[in-house]
Amino acid sequence: MAAGDEVELAHMVATAATIDDRPCAFRYPRGEGLGLPLPERGTPLEIGRGRILRQGNTVALLSLGGRLAECLKAADMLAAQGISTTVADARFAKPLDHDLVLQLAKNHELLITIEEGAIGGFGAHVMQYLSARGALDQAGFKLRCMTLPDLFIDHDSPPAMYAKAGLDATGIVAKVF
Repeated sequence: MAAGDEVELAHMVATAATIDDRPCAFRYPRGEGLGLPLPERGTPLEIGRGRILRQGNTVALLSLGGRLAECLKAADMLAAQGISTTVADARFAKPLDHDLVLQLAKNHELLITIEEGAIGGFGAHVMQYLSARGALDQAGFKLRCMTLPDLFIDHDSPPAMYAKAGLDATGIVAKVF
């Protein structure tokens, strides 16, 4: 699991507390949260189910983890340029939400995965699944993966480091084009 914000992290902690028959892990970003009001108690999530936060029909941004707010900002920037954008929160790397991934691939011209992980992570998992299902063969469909670059980034504030890595809203918009 990888939380998109502090509310999701509360729900993921509650989810982890209910799992007693298999391993469980969740990732959370360094730094401050978005300032969202926290629930008194987290509610366990349905394991392996993502969510759609904004529905569009041209570009789909599938976020795993703390880049979710930047995906929403990027969607606003793209909307200002007339590009209809779906923003989805995968929530889980494993098990992967197959229905969500297939829906995004089927109904959009471009799917971009965004993660705070290394090359070969979540995006590669999505790509492998879509490849196995033949979804990469559909005419006009494109898939791009955004990860942390495979290089050393000097220590800085999280926003500055993400900007250097191209994982901020501006970098996401640039990847669309």
